[in-house]
Amino acid sequence: MNIEPYRQVLTKYWGYTSFKPLQEEIIRSIAEGKDTLGLMPTGGGKSITFQVPALAKEGICLVITPLIALMKDQVNRLNSLEIKSLAVHSGMSAEEIDIALENSIYGNYKFLYISPERIATRIFQTRLPRLNLNLVAVDEAHCISQWGYDFRPSYLKISSIRGLISEKVPFLALTASAIPVVIDDIMKNLGFREKNVLRTSFERKNISYLVRSAEDKGTYLLKTLHKVNGSGIVYVRSRKRCKEIAELLVANGISADFYHAGLPSELRDKKQTSWTTGETRVIVATNAFGMGIDKAEVRFVIHWEMPDSIEEYFQESGRAGRDGKPAYAVLLYSTSDKSRMEESIKRRFPPVEKIKDIYEALCNFLQVPQGAGKDSVFDFSMQGFVSKYRLPVIETYNSLVFLQREGYIEFTEEINNPSRVHFIVGRDDLYKFQVANESFDGFIKLLLRSYSGMFSEFVAINEETLAKKSALTRDVIYRFLVKLSTLNIIKFIPGKKTALVIFTEERLERKALKISPENYLQVKEKYIIRLNKMIDFADYNTKCRSVTLLDYFGEEADRCGSCDVCRERNELDLSKYEFDLILEEIKEILAETKLDAQELISRITYPEEKSMKVLRWLLDHNKIIMDDKHLLMWKEPDLFTR
Repeated sequence: MNIEPYRQVLTKYWGYTSFKPLQEEIIRSIAEGKDTLGLMPTGGGKSITFQVPALAKEGICLVITPLIALMKDQVNRLNSLEIKSLAVHSGMSAEEIDIALENSIYGNYKFLYISPERIATRIFQTRLPRLNLNLVAVDEAHCISQWGYDFRPSYLKISSIRGLISEKVPFLALTASAIPVVIDDIMKNLGFREKNVLRTSFERKNISYLVRSAEDKGTYLLKTLHKVNGSGIVYVRSRKRCKEIAELLVANGISADFYHAGLPSELRDKKQTSWTTGETRVIVATNAFGMGIDKAEVRFVIHWEMPDSIEEYFQESGRAGRDGKPAYAVLLYSTSDKSRMEESIKRRFPPVEKIKDIYEALCNFLQVPQGAGKDSVFDFSMQGFVSKYRLPVIETYNSLVFLQREGYIEFTEEINNPSRVHFIVGRDDLYKFQVANESFDGFIKLLLRSYSGMFSEFVAINEETLAKKSALTRDVIYRFLVKLSTLNIIKFIPGKKTALVIFTEERLERKALKISPENYLQVKEKYIIRLNKMIDFADYNTKCRSVTLLDYFGEEADRCGSCDVCRERNELDLSKYEFDLILEEIKEILAETKLDAQELISRITYPEEKSMKVLRWLLDHNKIIMDDKHLLMWKEPDLFTR
């Protein structure tokens, strides 16, 4: 096939003259009509792989993503490039969704973004066959696998699209990280016509992975940041600690700020921009910080606490060094971390009866009667909910996560929906209204000068901007909008910031709420397996960190030479080949019997000097232990067993 038309699209809209290697492979695969799974690490340019081929062909691309904020951001970026795009998600009114779907059929749009819980709704399923689709792109595709770290039942409904569209429309599934079993699940659950996985290596040769044992993490962090140059991210697990650490850094002369999902969206945007532009050097953040980050010159990512899985750690640490220059990913690890993570298992998995209590309280809080509520969307205040019923926040949150995993509800983090306006009269009737109502004429002209497209769809507006342009107060602007709405000239939806709860099934009686003990234990077991792998990464300091990460994702690689494990080995003045051979021989010998050091060295077939170096290294790293009779034995990793 000729790749040139696709390069022309890339150059026209994004200014690049060539694709990254995997981008071109994926585009060629899609152009040949093949269902394709693209595995692209964070920062690899995933969106290009569906945006370019969709623009090169007639028709519209359907993009499925669970991240509403990212969806809105991409739609805004495309529209700023004069690429007509729109979105459908649970934060919109039924009328907005109806208009958006009609426009996607008749309005010459190129991209329709939709959240997965909208896929199964009647309004979407009835319109879907009328869409002139050229591609279906599924972002965050790991969400379709129960082995994925962020499984969402709504993703399982995506395959129902196939029966409503042309067989010629290819599916493109994209994810930044997936283990082999998840890769198979993605292709199976999306109904791939044949297996087709395109991937780039997960290896990041410019990142040095370091695990640092630090009981006093604050002192270590300050010492490190005073010593190293450049900008970076410090990831933490709680909002409270987020602010505390940022204040600690500032008090010690380090330019820093904090970021978490509980902050107003305008403030979050301001903080992220300040960090992106270099005004702030260090951002201390929860995992809410990450979406849409395109800063290339990040020199370090430091994890104050351990994430719950290798996937999370790999994605977050992968935000370092996207410019290809040397960067560091540092995990701070203390003796208390393991017990904290054991405790987190209890909080993450409330008892089944407690989950049912939360479900009933939620239904009562939202006033959903039994047998009703399917596909209904509710504004939701977590703070109001836990306050009213005196519920523990973490247990409540994790109960909602489990109810989502079981397919009873979907819920979003807080999203910022700006005010929206849609003119419901034609231009001729509007002109007559302006002539007859002179007091509204100036305001209507202000609206039409400031925003376009309001006659065909709901358009996001900013009351503050209109107030500045007109020298009116925000309150006066708001009253104008409300009055025009009551006069049936416009439809006005006031802006709001809220989390949402969507009932994907009608409210059930408690006894009908199926949370089987087997499924509950299976989900818990999978979580513990992922957690153990993360602990293993931190604990097991005889294997190259990069090799450990790549092995988890089913990829082979040579040791990196730059992680903390490799650096210590390098100091032994042994080649990797020599070190590994001696280590394996020691392990085999001690697996059969306990020996004292002298006898062990005598049994090893390699030179005594080199064997002693490896033996000392293993003793220093607690991989070999000595009993009360001074006999040596191999120590297996201490992982959770429950």
